[in-house]
Amino acid sequence: MPCRFRPAALALAVLTLSATPAVAADESPKLARPAFLQAQPAALEFSWTPLKMPNDTRTALLGGSYMVAMDEDWGIGPTVYGAAKGNFGGLFTVGFTAQHRKRLGSSTYLATSLYAGAGGGVSMPDVRFGGGLMLRPEISLRNEWGNWSGGLSLSHVRFPSGNIRGTSIGFVLGYADGFRSFSPSSAGKKASSYRRTGMGFDEIGLNVGSYRPRHSALGRDGSPLGRQIGQVGAALRQYVSDGAWWGLEAAGASSGGADGYMEVLGMLGEDYELVAGLPRLGWQAGVGLGGGGNLNTGSGWLVKAGPTLRWKTPWGPSLRLEAGFVGRPAGSFNANFLRLSASLPLDRLSDVYASSGDAEGRIANQVVGASLQHLRRVRFKDGREESVGLLGMRITRDLGPHVYGMAQAGSAAFGSAGAYSYGLLGLGLQTQPSAGMPVSVGLEMGLGAGGGGGIAVSGGAIAQTEAWAEWQWERVRLHAGLGQWRSLRGQTQSSPSFNLSVGYAFGALSR
Repeated sequence: MPCRFRPAALALAVLTLSATPAVAADESPKLARPAFLQAQPAALEFSWTPLKMPNDTRTALLGGSYMVAMDEDWGIGPTVYGAAKGNFGGLFTVGFTAQHRKRLGSSTYLATSLYAGAGGGVSMPDVRFGGGLMLRPEISLRNEWGNWSGGLSLSHVRFPSGNIRGTSIGFVLGYADGFRSFSPSSAGKKASSYRRTGMGFDEIGLNVGSYRPRHSALGRDGSPLGRQIGQVGAALRQYVSDGAWWGLEAAGASSGGADGYMEVLGMLGEDYELVAGLPRLGWQAGVGLGGGGNLNTGSGWLVKAGPTLRWKTPWGPSLRLEAGFVGRPAGSFNANFLRLSASLPLDRLSDVYASSGDAEGRIANQVVGASLQHLRRVRFKDGREESVGLLGMRITRDLGPHVYGMAQAGSAAFGSAGAYSYGLLGLGLQTQPSAGMPVSVGLEMGLGAGGGGGIAVSGGAIAQTEAWAEWQWERVRLHAGLGQWRSLRGQTQSSPSFNLSVGYAFGALSR
């Protein structure tokens, strides 16, 4: 039997191919499913990759991916790797993985994959990331038990323009899930769903805050971290009840001389309505990876915990005030934080679980894709100017017929700025394609943080504006844009930019 992806019930790791049909038996709809609602097998997958560095020190990369089946044997999806061992905290790469699986037995299969992404970390005279491009081919032997799968992998990590490369044996763990979406051509129609659609998250939060390092916090150079560090980021949450949730968050430094710092964490929390109509008091805690920007996070592991205050507005969005501790309790980096977050609803299913009904709403289009961006002229801290190529992930979601939200993150892949990473959040205006011309045009602006790789961004705050055209097919989007990239603090600089991206479009149920 050909190797297939098999949907289940959950969502949070990369691609897992299976040997059952695309719709599992536990997915019998409570309502008649609309003809334009589609279910594709998908999976979450985590990996552990030991790596010996050129200076004979050792680290390991923790990887996480979310993959969607393109057919019975092939899948593709976004992937993130981060250093989780040794003294390379802050080494991150972001990209995409394509994977093929061949069944060897009833519960055993062989998986071959190729990851291409970009990033880097703290450079040393004998450890160089070059332009930042990372390639990772892998072959793994895996076994399935129910919706879970796992096994051993043989992989090769290489930064082609740097001196980092190595082959090692690691392990992989995956969980099969389903990716449910509507046809993009159904945007604006009313629909209902008994399961979450799209990427499976209920809300996105846009965060602005600051870290205040404690007296014991030291930089990589051994000096005290006395300055307050500004931070911007985003969070995705899924609610399992009206107050309990889990999610993912990523953030970067935007001020305080820590440009290049980045963190990615898994979080969970809960809040409680103590008095009707007043903000809900709660807590959150999480663990993940972070580093860069002269912050000494050691192996990269971080914990974050503290109280929260959430005001859930009657019309959907919510405001959150968060405080607490972030860092390594026994390490060189530890800080108190204060953060304000504005959260926008994505899916209606959190309401469903609270009321035991079925979700109804309108279909809104989303696009997830790979972005290749060229900055024509960028000034480095040593005074030289060069062009830089960036590889990243781009996500858009329609907020109305002519307004959309945008999130984009990535790293340098070409040039000599390996370890430069960035994240942007923004809004855009767009036209709708006509019947005979499947092209739309628009304008967008994004704000965020970036740093590392020697690029002079003075604090980390950046902005980007773009005018674009997009060619649209049923599920495929080809996006080309011209604009300007700019740093916002200190001795500002700007560069013309060209962005080319290829995306996968789908419809998700919105409020």
